[in-house]
Amino acid sequence: MPTSICPECDEEVYVDAESEQGDTVTCEECGAGLVVVGLDPIELDLKDEDDDDDYGEDKDYDGYGYDDDRY
Repeated sequence: MPTSICPECDEEVYVDAESEQGDTVTCEECGAGLVVVGLDPIELDLKDEDDDDDYGEDKDYDGYGYDDDRY
C-alpha cells in the first residue's frame, strides 16, 4: 500500500493503491483531513475545510430581504 507523509504531523499516511487526485484521506495519527494532490509519488496536502461547507462563505443576502449591517 502506498504511503506519504502528513503535512500536519509528519507521520506516515497509508493511501489506497486505487486513489486518484482529489481523493481524501484522514491521518490516523492527528486526524487531519488530507487530499491527494500527486500520484507519482503520492503527495498529500491539508484539505481546505471550506470545500465541504458553503455556510462559511460571505454571501450577499440583499436579495432575500436581509440587511447585512443588522445581522
